[in-house]
Amino acid sequence: MDKLLRSTVIISGFVIVAFSLLFSRLFYLQVVNYQQLGSISTTNSIRRIWVQPPRGRMIDRSGIAIVDNQPLYTLKIIPSEFKNDRTGLLAWLMNKPKEELAEIIRKSSAFNKFSASIVSRNLDAVAIARVSENLWQLPGILIETDNKRLYPDSLFGSHLFGYLRSIPKQKLEELADQGYTQDDKIGHSGLEKFYEEELKGQKGTRFEMVTPLGKDAGKYDGGKSDIPPVKGDDLYLSIDAGLQQRAEQLLRKTGHSGAVVAIDPSTGGILALASAPDYDLDIFNGSTDRKGWNEILTSPQKPLINRAVQAVYPPGSIYKMILAMAALEGKKMDPAKKILDNGAFVFGNRRFLSNEGRGHGWVDMREAITVSSNVYFYNLIFNVGFEDWTKYGAMFGFGEKTGIDIPAERSGLLPSTEYYDKRYGKNKWTKGYLVSLAIGQGELGTTPVQLATYAAAIANKGTLFQPHIVNGYRDTATGEYFQYEYDKQQLPVSASTFNLIHDGMIGVVERGTGTLAKVPGVTIAGKTGTAQNPHGRDHAWFIAFAPVENPKIAMAVLVENAGFGGAISAPIARELIRYYVKGETLPVVIDKKGGKPSGAALQQPDSTKKMAPATKPEKAINTPKPGPRIKTDTNSVKAAE
Repeated sequence: MDKLLRSTVIISGFVIVAFSLLFSRLFYLQVVNYQQLGSISTTNSIRRIWVQPPRGRMIDRSGIAIVDNQPLYTLKIIPSEFKNDRTGLLAWLMNKPKEELAEIIRKSSAFNKFSASIVSRNLDAVAIARVSENLWQLPGILIETDNKRLYPDSLFGSHLFGYLRSIPKQKLEELADQGYTQDDKIGHSGLEKFYEEELKGQKGTRFEMVTPLGKDAGKYDGGKSDIPPVKGDDLYLSIDAGLQQRAEQLLRKTGHSGAVVAIDPSTGGILALASAPDYDLDIFNGSTDRKGWNEILTSPQKPLINRAVQAVYPPGSIYKMILAMAALEGKKMDPAKKILDNGAFVFGNRRFLSNEGRGHGWVDMREAITVSSNVYFYNLIFNVGFEDWTKYGAMFGFGEKTGIDIPAERSGLLPSTEYYDKRYGKNKWTKGYLVSLAIGQGELGTTPVQLATYAAAIANKGTLFQPHIVNGYRDTATGEYFQYEYDKQQLPVSASTFNLIHDGMIGVVERGTGTLAKVPGVTIAGKTGTAQNPHGRDHAWFIAFAPVENPKIAMAVLVENAGFGGAISAPIARELIRYYVKGETLPVVIDKKGGKPSGAALQQPDSTKKMAPATKPEKAINTPKPGPRIKTDTNSVKAAE
């Protein structure tokens, strides 16, 4: 009996334990883990979601992030899961025309009905709330958080930073191999385009379980299979944000189209690059503002043209120093020899004026540069000869692209014997063409970036740097900083020649045609130029560098249809030098969107210090990569022309 009782107790205990384990497991399956296993039991659907990476930032020479990222709320659709009879409801919730939404859904389904496609970017808070509350009625609809650009309120940087656009259908096939899809945006202009590979980052992937109704049933495999996105690489720019801000303001204030390019003569790094008219990059940020885009397209001033690298005009008297250097190096003229400038130069049956026919009297080479004597240089080109004139122009990079890291740069035009023979025929052109070339007119064409590079080479006495905006980048994956290497060449021009050129250009600012560029306490060398314009008022040029003893900045300023360069372009150079060399802070400006005064964060008391990325150390910690090659955009160049 005791033995039977003992057996009964053991069996009963075993049964109780077994049932306890079964009930515990059942409780875990039905209550604790019901969501995942419930979804698995009813469907094997796994949804793959591409996760867009934040693009790399753009950081100026003082460590200020002048292009960053901010959240972008995007509504996406998986066509195979969406019920078309809910199109009206979704359109009402989004306050969007039903027909427009239906067309977007149709295109998404045609591309890939099983993949999430973007319906709308840049959703506002109201639309997000309305759609979120009704997601249970909208299978296949997702609300994702992506990224869009964040720009400073105090500057535009339209032509410098560039903007992103959706990928055209015709280009999507060729870009598909690089991982792009129809919903991606790609750099379309400026640095965004030139450095797309560095900035874009790597997409991530998120896998989700979904019920037959399309509802989220939790992460697949607990998220272990997800691949996180990798942020794009940060670019470290040579740009001084405060100088860029002031350059834009000063250009805008003229009311004319134009450009400013400022460069560091010791490195070739671009300190500011502005083109007017400009536009607000937020028009393209997230979703495109159709009204703003239409205004840009229809503007007669063509704001999409980057005049800093695409405007090609005769440089006028700025080019006289090329002729002077050719004469000095070739010993074709004694610089102390004086020539009488009586206001006119006669060649054949034509009279070419100097100083509107008033002349400048007896001038030597220094004085001819200072007062900009046309007669002196009309004579000088026949001493030098056309071949040497072309040779020294080519030496300073004219007629070729500078290689700046901005798309769609134009090369300008440097006439030569071969050029005239091809254009007019051999022996069918005369030396009369040289008279105009002597003073930088005629077929000679230059861009602002070419003239800024030229001014920098004169400033540093003979080192021609490849101008560049990006110093290097920091690899997000490794944290390593890579310094770009750019071309430079030492020009075969003597120090004595540059000393004379410096003297003449100092005279321009002290008592010549560029006195409006004076800054007390700073020795400035400059040169005015007027580009003759057969279609209206002449274009105003001015180049300058300062301080002459140890140049920190060189620049070219162009103001279109403004007349004389000394009157409108020279004062712009003055203000930029005053800010950059003397360290004067910028005045408080009104937010470009009409908000509160802003811009204080961009004001640096001393912008002449060495550029330094925000994260130290700044020196490359591995083998430097070569500088970016010249990238050409044939379509953009043709459009600009």
